[in-house]
Amino acid sequence: MTTDSRTGALLDAARAWAAADPDLVTRAELEALLRAAGDGDAAARADLADRFSGTLQFGTAGLRAALGAGPMRMNRVVVLRAAAGLAAHVVAVDTAAGPGRRPRAVVGYDARRRSDVFARDTAAVFTAAGIETMLMPAPLPTPVLAWAVRAHGAEVGVMVTASHNPPADNGYKVYLGGRAVEPEARGCQIVAPHDRMIARRIAAVGPVADIPQAQDGWTVLPRGVEQDYLDAVVPGPAGAERPLRIALTPMHGVGGATTTEALRRAGFADVHVVPEQAEPDPDFPTVAFPNPEEPGALDLALATARAVGADLVLANDPDADRVAVAVPVPGDGGDDGSTGQDWRMLRGDEVGALLGHAAAERWAGRADAVLASSIVSSRLLGRIAAAAGIPHRETLTGFKWIARVPGLAFGYEEALGYCTEPDVVRDKDGISAAVAVAVLADGLRAQGRTLQDVLDDLALAHGLHATDQLGIRVADLGRIPVMTAALRDAPPAALGGSDVVEVADLSAPGTGLPPTEGLRLLTRDGARVIVRPSGTEPKLKCYLEVVSPVATRAALPAARAEAHERLGRIRAELEAALGI
Repeated sequence: MTTDSRTGALLDAARAWAAADPDLVTRAELEALLRAAGDGDAAARADLADRFSGTLQFGTAGLRAALGAGPMRMNRVVVLRAAAGLAAHVVAVDTAAGPGRRPRAVVGYDARRRSDVFARDTAAVFTAAGIETMLMPAPLPTPVLAWAVRAHGAEVGVMVTASHNPPADNGYKVYLGGRAVEPEARGCQIVAPHDRMIARRIAAVGPVADIPQAQDGWTVLPRGVEQDYLDAVVPGPAGAERPLRIALTPMHGVGGATTTEALRRAGFADVHVVPEQAEPDPDFPTVAFPNPEEPGALDLALATARAVGADLVLANDPDADRVAVAVPVPGDGGDDGSTGQDWRMLRGDEVGALLGHAAAERWAGRADAVLASSIVSSRLLGRIAAAAGIPHRETLTGFKWIARVPGLAFGYEEALGYCTEPDVVRDKDGISAAVAVAVLADGLRAQGRTLQDVLDDLALAHGLHATDQLGIRVADLGRIPVMTAALRDAPPAALGGSDVVEVADLSAPGTGLPPTEGLRLLTRDGARVIVRPSGTEPKLKCYLEVVSPVATRAALPAARAEAHERLGRIRAELEAALGI
């Protein structure tokens, strides 16, 4: 095909999309690009080529992309087609399960741009397909939707959210329940083969104008659904007020009111919400990237903590399914001299260890209570479980795998995701986890101890487990398999001063887990590196862990400094091996 014919085909595809687009905003956006491209604007043609370079693929994370017109963006056409394919899958699976009531759905959404529109479109398509559909009454956290899928016995749940992605993005997260799903997986995010089956159904959907849409007939749940969720995760008033002072940020997301109320119910009345980030705002104006893990994201929360003399900082991501934790450490305080303390954000693995240790103490000796963590999370949870005489399961990355572990008592992944109430929410839940951390910190405070003291105890008992991460963001996704292949073909002989003794291809059988893209490197002294592509971002992620035995509490500072130095060397050596 010649350049002219390729350009002509691109323009024809864009014109056909614009003609079928029911959204006046994205239609006008595409028509403006078409005019510019027709006038010879090279940038407009490149933009069109990117938007029409393929079709946004439905996978285990559902859909997630930048908002805009075209098949590689999030828009009403893509959502209507996804809803139609998903509805067809749900009806087919439910029919195959045998006679019963008609399938049921719950649809939720956050406060990002177009979230409410995409949720209503989904409700209209589901209802027309014969699915009894319940729509959330307002922008609410993802854990409320995940709870509602189980609480209402729904066959499917949809949450319109891009979680912690940039402001330009939106997404479509899918949960399954009902008779066709094993009991422990009801209310979990989808995994194979359902993702592939849904994708095939979406591909078979005809023109968007032919997708049946009901004008009404779905139920808008009462505003009290949020209170029902809170009743489930924090069953009753705590009694005596807890004195812990907390600084909280919802990071311009939808979790502020819900998390504050959950903490209040648990006895925490002294909660200071960061005023600049208290209300939902799809522009996320005070953060460069609305992810608590990103450098600088907690700056305002830490400033608030210093100003009010807080004991603990909690930060939800925008849809409140994750929580970050920061703790005070001795120091000179902030520039304003308001307090004599500095702050340290705990790593996700540290919070996972703290909550996992609490769960292990609660369930000690119980063979039917399982602690679970993802393959990229610290190995410390496994040692905590073994010491408590309870099982530990390692899963693939993502809560879609952690949440479906039979007998789950607690599960976590290093990316700030924690499941502390698996019988209530079969997913990561940053609200119930925030309460659990606050309760733990308050109980320790009453004993004159801190969260850091418990981390020190765990290091003495099981070895100091120090973790870090190297994230390589790419503009061209084709670079990721090239870098991975280079590492597989020529792995480093040593990392951090220790010989590499194992290089495992996680996509090959024999790892004890379902095949997944990635590599695992182990060194003679117990350091571990896992390299894998991100499931939600254009990134290659490298997860680093070193383990050092420590004999005395006095030796901990030196051990931490040495572990930090080893991690830094491993990062540098890994960057060299990946050619960056």
